[in-house]
Amino acid sequence: MWLDSPERPPARPALDADAETDLAVVGGGFTGLWTALMAKERQPDRTVLLLEADRIGGAATGRNGGFCSASLTHGEENGRRRFPDECDELLGLGMENLREITETVFRYGIDCDLIESGELHVATRHHELAALDTTSEDYLDVVALRQQVDSPTYLGGVWERDETILVDPARLAWGLAAAAEEAGVRIVEMTAVTRVRRRGDRIDLSTPGGTVHASRVALATNAFPALLRRIRLHTVPVYDYVLATEPLSDEQLDSIGWENRQGIGDSGNLFHYYRLTADNRILWGGYDAIYHFGRRIRTEYDQRDETHHVLARHVFETFPQLEGLLFTHRWGGVIDTCTRFFAFFGTAKRGRVAYASGYTGLGVGATRFGANVMLDLLSGEETSRTRLRMVRTRPLPFPPEPFAFIGIQLTRWSLSRADRSGRRNVWLRTLDRLGLGFDS
Repeated sequence: MWLDSPERPPARPALDADAETDLAVVGGGFTGLWTALMAKERQPDRTVLLLEADRIGGAATGRNGGFCSASLTHGEENGRRRFPDECDELLGLGMENLREITETVFRYGIDCDLIESGELHVATRHHELAALDTTSEDYLDVVALRQQVDSPTYLGGVWERDETILVDPARLAWGLAAAAEEAGVRIVEMTAVTRVRRRGDRIDLSTPGGTVHASRVALATNAFPALLRRIRLHTVPVYDYVLATEPLSDEQLDSIGWENRQGIGDSGNLFHYYRLTADNRILWGGYDAIYHFGRRIRTEYDQRDETHHVLARHVFETFPQLEGLLFTHRWGGVIDTCTRFFAFFGTAKRGRVAYASGYTGLGVGATRFGANVMLDLLSGEETSRTRLRMVRTRPLPFPPEPFAFIGIQLTRWSLSRADRSGRRNVWLRTLDRLGLGFDS
């Protein structure tokens, strides 16, 4: 839906000759776009070349729900469990990062339908209520919650007003690309990087159109196969699926309320996320997270009838008053996940190459933080970000096949059972103790 727009910029030419640059950025999603723009903001006279294998924002960046969260750790609980000594600092850095995203959008005049409406976290099963802080001023009992958004499935919820903004992610990406080019960044599309090699004091990137000779390289390929062997087992690609409805009429919108236009996420392990768009469509995604044996990524996986039918049923179970509403768009996209569920970072080639990967679906906001980390690492100077243990450590890798496939399928089955029963089985409890797992 986001990419199906007459505002989508025409494709930029591919690389057709060798090139030299101070910084090469591989990947034209949010991670790469933020890296390229902020590299020029930090050092305007630095030459920056961004290389995208397909189109700017064409993968996860242009296919997500447009929820831009302050969280850098896929939720406070996950961060506190893994880095308890740093969690408060990470929460502060996340809020600062979110404020700076908003400031950047306004500073460059990026028209991406940004709204600061926050997010409702809703419980739809009685055992989910126990996880909600009923003493918080943000807590809404069933009556107050249904005054915000009227669904018979809601039992209670929390309205986090300041930790999430909503955007049109494709237009945000196109705006960042335009701002980067205005600052002097060169962007080439349809230019896949196939190899990274160190040649003395420079890095050579091989592409079909020529070799790029760079002093420094930032790798922002995320879900796609890593160009560094050392991190290839640290992520797996999973497919997330989304529906979008036709625009709601005034009467349909009145029947559910939603006057404050919050993003909404339910509290299941296999959770849904949904929101209103600028033209009053309902975007509805999540629930299924599909992994294909061998870490395969294929265009035909972008559509999955079985999942889209399930999501459509869930829409009308949540809002029965909208029965008969039509769907105009359905799609899917691949997400990179790691065993700690949030990004990890590092360097290679004697500090001349930096990488950030593993965002696990909350990358609309966290990618900007990841871009700053990569630029810090490439500078060679220690910063408050690079001193973080969260930045200095990597998650445990996934096992090779067939063990990765077996483990992921067993985990998904166990999470579904836990949603129904409210109890985590032996397999999930074991993963909890080991600090491993899989998140939808």
